This record gives sequence, C-alpha cells and structure tokens, in this order.
Amino acid sequence: MPTAKPDLLHGTLDLLILRALALGALHGWAVSKRIQEMSRDVLRVNQGSLYPALYRLEDRGWITGDDGTSPEGRRIKLYRLTAAGRRQLTQEVAAWRLFSGAVENVLGTT
Repeated sequence: MPTAKPDLLHGTLDLLILRALALGALHGWAVSKRIQEMSRDVLRVNQGSLYPALYRLEDRGWITGDDGTSPEGRRIKLYRLTAAGRRQLTQEVAAWRLFSGAVENVLGTT
C-alpha cells in the first residue's frame, strides 16, 4: 500500500512556521525547506500556503521581516521570531500536545 503524504491540519501551519523560525532567521522558501527537513520529508508547505501565513504572522506581530540580499544577489525578506512570537509558540505547542494526546487516546481505544 503506498504511503501518502499527509496534508497539514488546519491551524498547524502557524505552529510549524513559528517552530522553524525559533531556530533562527530564514527567508520564506527556507522556512518551507526547514519544515520539510525537520519532519524528515513528510511535511511540505507550498508557496500558496506559506507566504499568506508569513504575512499573517507578521501582521499579528509574531514574526518580523527584514529586507536583505541573498548570497546570489537576489532581494529576500528574512523572517525572525519576535518576543510575542516566542510566547505564542509556547501556547501553540501546549495546545498541539493537548490535541494530539487526545487523538492518541481515541486511536488507542478499542
């Protein structure tokens, strides 16, 4: 039976982006690549979902973006977590653990 790549659950993308940026500043596409690497190539975030989420997190004050230049000379925006973003990440992780534990309880029930 083929193994399907799971779609991201609604609401998890913010958590994943915040976690990726907790490790250091990244440009947009590198955020997606870091999530893919951290998930051992299970999760993939497409650009159509990634950039709206980055803009939303920036509007909420959880991340900040600074204009920069890539080593290849292209204009990029480097995103980093703010103090409010670190607090939000802590809350999101706690909520995810509660949710995923509850799902595990249901799956474990026979």
